[in-house]
Amino acid sequence: MLKVKNLTFEVNEEGKKRCLVNHISFDVQDGEMLVITGPNGGGKSTLAKVLAGIEKANSGEIYLDDENITGYDIDHRANAGIGYAFQQPPRFKGMTVARMEKESCDLLSAVGLCSEDYLNRQLDGTLSGGEMKRIEIATVLAKSHKVSIFDEPEAGIDLWSFSMLIKRFEAIHREKKEGLILISHQE
Repeated sequence: MLKVKNLTFEVNEEGKKRCLVNHISFDVQDGEMLVITGPNGGGKSTLAKVLAGIEKANSGEIYLDDENITGYDIDHRANAGIGYAFQQPPRFKGMTVARMEKESCDLLSAVGLCSEDYLNRQLDGTLSGGEMKRIEIATVLAKSHKVSIFDEPEAGIDLWSFSMLIKRFEAIHREKKEGLILISHQE
């Protein structure tokens, strides 16, 4: 279970403090799916980055299964059980998808990609934003987590593929009993 208590994140812009996340509190139970929606600039992606350990909160606490992980960096949070899919996935020249071919094929198919076309493709600028997004989601799905955070999983993906992803998220919810946090513009 993820428990967030009074989480606040501020930035300093031109000498003025600007609060992007203001005293947010919520719980995500094991197997629960929480969808956070809102307008651009509302702090959704910032909240996701704070939860994943990419950004450090100014105040508040984060607990994962009653363990205080507030001071953990991204590596320690990943090891503790937090998975994170970026809104805009990073690209890596020279890296390919194929590592464990059978598992890769199943995961790519689950996110709407024909696996044979992607196993040996480099994760670089030759892939579209939607292709990178699906591969990013598949990499998070490849490992079991206590809580997985997907930052705008619909970005760059057509509606048919997005509906497939929603079904995949629902299956994770039922089968794995992992907590899911979806950051989205889609209600």
